[in-house]
Amino acid sequence: MQIPYPVVDRYSKLIPNTPGVHVSLKEIMTTEPLSSELARADDDIRQMFNVGVKLEGLYRHQSTHAAGVVIGDRPIHETVPTYKDAHGTVVTAFDMKSVENAGLVKFDFLGLKTLDIIKGTQEISARAGAPVALSTSNTEDAATYEMLCKGDAFGVFQLESPGMRKAMLQIQPTCIEDIVALVSLYRPGPMENIPTYARVKSGEEDPHYLHPDMEGPLKETYGIIVYQEQVMQLARDLAGYSLGGADMLRRAMGKKIASEMEAQREVFQTGARKRGITPEIASEIFDLIARFANYGFNKSHAAAYAVISYQTAFLRCHHPQAFLAASMNYDINEVEKKSPRLSKTRAAAALNAFPRTSMPPLPILMSNMSATPFLFAMVSAHSAVSASPWPRKSWRSETDPAHSKIFSTSSNEQRPISTRSSWSR
Repeated sequence: MQIPYPVVDRYSKLIPNTPGVHVSLKEIMTTEPLSSELARADDDIRQMFNVGVKLEGLYRHQSTHAAGVVIGDRPIHETVPTYKDAHGTVVTAFDMKSVENAGLVKFDFLGLKTLDIIKGTQEISARAGAPVALSTSNTEDAATYEMLCKGDAFGVFQLESPGMRKAMLQIQPTCIEDIVALVSLYRPGPMENIPTYARVKSGEEDPHYLHPDMEGPLKETYGIIVYQEQVMQLARDLAGYSLGGADMLRRAMGKKIASEMEAQREVFQTGARKRGITPEIASEIFDLIARFANYGFNKSHAAAYAVISYQTAFLRCHHPQAFLAASMNYDINEVEKKSPRLSKTRAAAALNAFPRTSMPPLPILMSNMSATPFLFAMVSAHSAVSASPWPRKSWRSETDPAHSKIFSTSSNEQRPISTRSSWSR
């Protein structure tokens, strides 16, 4: 439209930008101070805003879901339009909701590098003579939770961010259910309930239930609605919904369509009245559920993630050097990721941080496994090498070819780590 950038920038600064609050451009044009400016503006500026109103909400680019796969009972192009992306992959021209409405089934196939790191840790530990057996049913190791309660979650799946570590310091996780709740609560919206969860868990305050029948579904999360399954269970216990009907309620609340919400409110209040709940309390409960339903996390998904979080925490706690070695080998070409891991590995070696296992200290670990990948990881090699080229021999002196200096990239000053060892395999 050939309008100079400084002019456009001046008008764009009159448009409020409040995170979490969406107001359409058409509405903003009727409010101050923009409305007064538009009244004084020339035709080109008003035309610019009119075009903007028509463009608002349209897709500005093509994108592909990282893990989405659609399945149909006939060639996909016979059901929805398709195109080929830059990599030659056939992609649907409809978005994920539209493809389901068209009759296709959508799956999300997620790949987690953490599973490779767990496997790598087990392989390295086995070579070092300290095999690791992980169980999905045993998640009660006290030392692991003690480490997490200190906020020490470096390298732990889903728990290593600064914000999550702060949340763990508040909640003080002592069981797998706490990790499931952490994975679900640490998101925009639900995270405001983390302090309440922590206070109720520690006994500083009592949980609050609008009705006694809410205690059953919400007891494990200390009176807070966290999971989608809890929304469905509350609807069933308080208003007599079937599980299918409760799922429809959850979806309606997530979409926030006014007509559907009002219809569901009537159904909920009618069912609650039959169970002796007053209309006032029923309406308050419905509003509470509706507020949390939009943020509710799928518990089965969170539980699967929490188990992996626990397993990586267990390995960090009891097999720190093997775990950090596996992590570094996975990111062997990414220097910025190896630097902090190298610092942690050096600390683990200095402190001999695994009295609970028979694994030898770091220099021995490096010589006891296929040494080259680990050494290459620390000196920023560009590819992993699966077998050591060095002969199997005793490492006993500083003149041995295997004795080397490994430099940390975490500081400007290069500080060598000696790999001398009197151990022989």
